[in-house]
Amino acid sequence: MTTYTYALPKNSQAWQNALAATADILPPTMFSDDTPVDTLPVFAIVVVAKRPHHDVDALMQAWADTQANWQAIEVLDDETAKQNAHLIHSPTPLADVSIHRYLLAPTRPTQMSDAKREAAAHIIDKQITRYFHDKLGNDADVHILSIGQMLHRHRLACFDMDSTLIEQEVIVELAKYCGIEDKVAEITEQAMRGEIDFATSFARRVALLEDVEASVIDEIIAKHLTFSAGAHATIAALKAIGYRTVLISGGFTPFARHVAESLGMDEYHANALSVLDGQLTGQVDNDIIDGDKKAAITGKVATKMSLGMHRVVCVGDGANDLPMMAVADVGVAYHAKPIVKAKADAAVNITGLEGVLYALGHRLDPQN
Repeated sequence: MTTYTYALPKNSQAWQNALAATADILPPTMFSDDTPVDTLPVFAIVVVAKRPHHDVDALMQAWADTQANWQAIEVLDDETAKQNAHLIHSPTPLADVSIHRYLLAPTRPTQMSDAKREAAAHIIDKQITRYFHDKLGNDADVHILSIGQMLHRHRLACFDMDSTLIEQEVIVELAKYCGIEDKVAEITEQAMRGEIDFATSFARRVALLEDVEASVIDEIIAKHLTFSAGAHATIAALKAIGYRTVLISGGFTPFARHVAESLGMDEYHANALSVLDGQLTGQVDNDIIDGDKKAAITGKVATKMSLGMHRVVCVGDGANDLPMMAVADVGVAYHAKPIVKAKADAAVNITGLEGVLYALGHRLDPQN
């Protein structure tokens, strides 16, 4: 089977080196993980553009030339990092994109209050996102993070499963197989309209599976589940640079186990699917994994690792992923619902899951 190999620069100091270029306007304490770097009005910008594309570097410089108070500095990997790269293998080719990274720093010494920095970030986000959308249309993802978010050494990445690590929604696949898709969809719509809460809708949908042969689980796993593009490469890359990778799903344990083990993830959390005498019982535990539970699990794993939440990244696509994304330092929306894109720190739209790596400031370069 053909595999595709990509280089992930090793021990890259690209962002720190770019920040060092602004040493005349920033305090020297900025490189420590324990300093108030988050208070600096410096922003990390990553533009991921489909090929062929316009000259993104020229577009960035043209925008910066119109800004009296800001300067754009290109972020490049040093040769040592490129030569000693991790080799990441993927069963499928990753999206053909170019990755452009910049620091946006003020042209004169300054520090801002949290409120002023957040206001500046909001203005810059709107301006640059609109600018590149006007120039590149929907052929680019533009990620704008604080320099603190880019420099924090993240070590825990938590992922939703359905429509994130895999392309399907497991409850939908079960419903299709059992011929109850319409009934499940009706309950889902009730929940989306706010008529019932997640726990109630989940219990009602699972109840429809009563007496279904448990063998359906293995059949769906074998025949109907497909991994999201870039999933294997993304998990392999994160593990290569020291992350613990965790699947947290409102779906079911047998599917979560298969997905986590297939991708080489470190642990998984999902809802039990009760079986008795070879048949599904349609019963659920009282402790259903909903959005709040996802956030709680994220916090517990971080505590177990002795990590502050500034070292955590969460990735998902639906509203029930927002709580765990909110408690993380960086929340990434993956091909997500509009409300999730609007509230996330970064939104991946034009690539596979590897776009999460790009949003976090890394790059994967094709190897011939």
